[in-house]
Amino acid sequence: MSEIVLMADARVAGVPVRECGEPLVDAREFLLVDRRLQDDSDGYFSLRQGVLERLRRAEAALPTGMRFLVVEGYRPLALQRRYFDEYARGLRVEHGDWTEEQVRSAASRFVSPVEIAPHSAGAAVDLTLVDGEGNELDLGTPMNASPEESGGRCYTASGGISAGARELRGVLGGALESVGLVNYPTEWWHWSFGDRYWALISGADSACYALIEG
Repeated sequence: MSEIVLMADARVAGVPVRECGEPLVDAREFLLVDRRLQDDSDGYFSLRQGVLERLRRAEAALPTGMRFLVVEGYRPLALQRRYFDEYARGLRVEHGDWTEEQVRSAASRFVSPVEIAPHSAGAAVDLTLVDGEGNELDLGTPMNASPEESGGRCYTASGGISAGARELRGVLGGALESVGLVNYPTEWWHWSFGDRYWALISGADSACYALIEG
């Protein structure tokens, strides 16, 4: 698919889910995990086993001196709902003439609707690149910068970033795509495997990871 498909697209919700039973596993033993969400997201360091295995393979393919920094994996449903509602509320205030469908669609550029949220299935990871000393590299915007905050530069293919940042996004994407993850094109840092969005974009018949209550 060449166009940007948003999480709110009905085609995403229409993908069937056939849960495979893989557990959530702790990524901290295998990958560098940031602590910025430790007080907000219970289990943010957890990922489905298959996702973690793919990330380990992808990291091994990075250029010498680079590593992944995982910022968030699993996100409980209650926290997902809070994030979505808060962002949607701000959009309603800013765009008082929008319909609820317009608000939902625009909100899904940055936060997935709860019912199909990849993070809440343990299928998605927000991550960036660091150097050998653990310093974050410049990929064009801060992690989790909204479309409004970044002027759209959070979009993976944005032209409004430096050549160096664009090259690093290519390095990140090349490693992750090589092991089967897909990117959400409005967020350069968001990648997933096994969820409904991944299934739609990759052409899989179904998702293999359902939402996890918690």
